[in-house]
Amino acid sequence: MIRSLLMALTTYALVLISLTGSASAQSILFYTNAGNTSFSSKTPLEDIDAENKKTQAILNTTTGEVAIRMNMKDFSFENKLMQEHFNENYMESGKYPVATFAGKITKTIDYSQNGEYDVSATGKFTVHGVTQNRTIEGKLKIESGKILITSAFQVALADHKIEVPQIVFVKIAQNIQVKAQYVLTKK
Repeated sequence: MIRSLLMALTTYALVLISLTGSASAQSILFYTNAGNTSFSSKTPLEDIDAENKKTQAILNTTTGEVAIRMNMKDFSFENKLMQEHFNENYMESGKYPVATFAGKITKTIDYSQNGEYDVSATGKFTVHGVTQNRTIEGKLKIESGKILITSAFQVALADHKIEVPQIVFVKIAQNIQVKAQYVLTKK
């Protein structure tokens, strides 16, 4: 299972690299297939939290290109009914099974040196079948041969045509808070 996930992520990254024309013999790839992505919706009537510990991420340290992929059904909720509604009613996970980000870190970083950097990545963010151009801010830390990427940002439901029925409209925030934490190791 892990091998097939890694192969899928590697294939995705290679397609990304070949499409951008940045493939080179010197490419150095760092990856994870156990990244943590969480989200929360906070309203006066209800708090909703979910976590996905199977997010796939790959970073080409030669070009700064980054690709993130997550299966929507891998988000887990404390309340299983919320999880069912999330997948069936809001995200339509059968129709739109994955969310992705493919972009490039805009800052030049010396990946051979330990350090911490404020970074942003600009690229295509796809959720619920709708792709938006996004710049996502975060931190990148290089330590002991690993790269830690963290980020916190908002996703507006309207930007991705995610509809909330009127009956539960006041229970679900219209802007969802997303947090990401990925520890990447060299491939």
